[in-house]
Amino acid sequence: MDSAISRTPPRSPDYVPPSSPLVKLIVAGGFGVGKTTLIQSVSEVRSLHTEEALTAPSAALDRVDFTPDKTSTTVSMDFGRLTLSTGAADPPVLYLFGTPGQTRFKQVWEDLAYGAHGALLILDLRRPDDSYDALDLVERSGVPYVVAVNDFPDAPYVSDEQVRAGLDLADRTPLIHCNARDRNSSIDALIALVRHVLDTYRQDAA
Repeated sequence: MDSAISRTPPRSPDYVPPSSPLVKLIVAGGFGVGKTTLIQSVSEVRSLHTEEALTAPSAALDRVDFTPDKTSTTVSMDFGRLTLSTGAADPPVLYLFGTPGQTRFKQVWEDLAYGAHGALLILDLRRPDDSYDALDLVERSGVPYVVAVNDFPDAPYVSDEQVRAGLDLADRTPLIHCNARDRNSSIDALIALVRHVLDTYRQDAA
């Protein structure tokens, strides 16, 4: 894939040319780590979100210690679309499916992951334990994945080596940093995932 990928698509197409490669990607992670925000930041079409208000009975399960302004949660999926402007006549189109962050929606996660080419696992270093279940689901799905640390301003410093050791990541699994609120940073994370997916398929085919 050309390294000089435009960060801003030349257009926001209302349709996808039939010859464009379609890539299904999962955006996973724990509750409130920034999955919905990332998809909103990059989608070239109006992103779809299926959310419900947080309620008192769910307070023990859906902790908002670090996200006090969060009043809703994804209960089915988020969806967005991004065309990567690579200069090719038929640029690849990414279909982004954000999964629920809670383990009680495991069946929804498995349904969304069906047929996916890769997964972006978002990690919040203020509460990394919240993404362990999502990491387990990603690994069991067998799809190539990238771990993206969402750099919250008040997150503690943890070296990449410590993060890799804590998650027991394989050497071939990329670990990157991003800001889910920033469009360019989020696109960079998705480009890193697409490159890893392509590299993995090439290695497996060799």
